[in-house]
Amino acid sequence: MEESILSLTPLHWEDYELIDTGGFEKLEKFGPYILSRPEPQAIWDKSMSESDWKNLSDAHFAKEKNNPEKGQWQEFKKIPHNWQLSYKNPDGLKMKLNLAMTSFKHIGLFPEQAVNWDYISDTLKKFTVKNPKVLNLFAYTGAASVAAKACGADVTHLDSVKQVVTWSKHNMESSGLDGIRWIVDDAMKFIRREVRRGNTYHGIILDPPAYGRGPDGEKWILEEQINEMLKLCAQLLDPDHHFLILNMYSLSFSSMIASNLVKSNFHVVSNAEHGELYLVDRFEKKLPLGIFFRFRKI
Repeated sequence: MEESILSLTPLHWEDYELIDTGGFEKLEKFGPYILSRPEPQAIWDKSMSESDWKNLSDAHFAKEKNNPEKGQWQEFKKIPHNWQLSYKNPDGLKMKLNLAMTSFKHIGLFPEQAVNWDYISDTLKKFTVKNPKVLNLFAYTGAASVAAKACGADVTHLDSVKQVVTWSKHNMESSGLDGIRWIVDDAMKFIRREVRRGNTYHGIILDPPAYGRGPDGEKWILEEQINEMLKLCAQLLDPDHHFLILNMYSLSFSSMIASNLVKSNFHVVSNAEHGELYLVDRFEKKLPLGIFFRFRKI
């Protein structure tokens, strides 16, 4: 299996900018608003002064001492509960995504994933299959689902949290689309059932967390379960026309681990690419934000 090892960052996004990074924080522009948030991988110094960060920030996420993933937003400027961000690429993909500040520092969007939205769009436009079936697992607020639907795919979107599935519906509707199949379920349970049913998909998108819970308390631990999940995905993927995207955010994982996982579970993998996703700030510092492995057969 030949592989390309890449580092990928979004190139075409007028509504988003990573302004500065450092001091375990990042300063980002989302449409009209500038937010500062914790970033554990930004271990270097900030390029701008603390006073510049404070003057630019419309809101700052302050972590709880005992739980770095939870905290409160401090607003320096009135920000609406929800606002929208537009995304479009040179190939004609257009989406409107809804953002909101949550108590877990997230705002409903991972900007580095834009490179995978472009990949989904490019792949589906090259398929000769009419209405290809795409499964998005651990789908969060569904930007990848919306991208696939915008390109004519029959999309199944699965997440274990009902609230983020509702958020995904808003993203679909704001983008002028309809018809995505919504499922609130445990991802492993669902794909086991799909294998038993004999169902197949032309595209599978996997964006699993390091740790998580299903809707009935099912435990997900990435390093313990991702191998079995990929075994099942190998049975679900159409052999003739397909793509698969695997994202992983565990700090202990490299893209070589993703490569080994895929090699051991998929018999034939063509046009394989793996590496790091990153964003670049104004001062040319590169912020790594996870690893990926993807392949396709058109």
